[in-house]
Amino acid sequence: MPASSEQPLSLTGRAITHLAAAKETATGCHVQTVHQGKGLHQLLITLPASHRLGEHENPGDATLVVLLGRVVLTSSAESTTGQAGDLLLVPGTHHDLRAIEDSIVLLTIARSHENQAHS
Repeated sequence: MPASSEQPLSLTGRAITHLAAAKETATGCHVQTVHQGKGLHQLLITLPASHRLGEHENPGDATLVVLLGRVVLTSSAESTTGQAGDLLLVPGTHHDLRAIEDSIVLLTIARSHENQAHS
């Protein structure tokens, strides 16, 4: 359920439910849109330990906030480890996200009006 102006959404409160759901999927990943606006998209991503998203394109200007666990964000140029409470900048190139331990991250993507027209 996305956040609304009337009701706040407890991201940490969803951790156990999302982690259980992720462990039961074939991909080992659970993704929920928590907010989608004109230029902002936020996703709650849950990855059990040792699972990864796999290499993918840069979605636009983006950050990851690690809410639970530890992750490694890797591109061809660098590798960054983040733990609960860390803010990571998503590389501007192909990249991958791997969970070192059961993890939940909040991905925030800011898109310019030009990028929205092509999405």
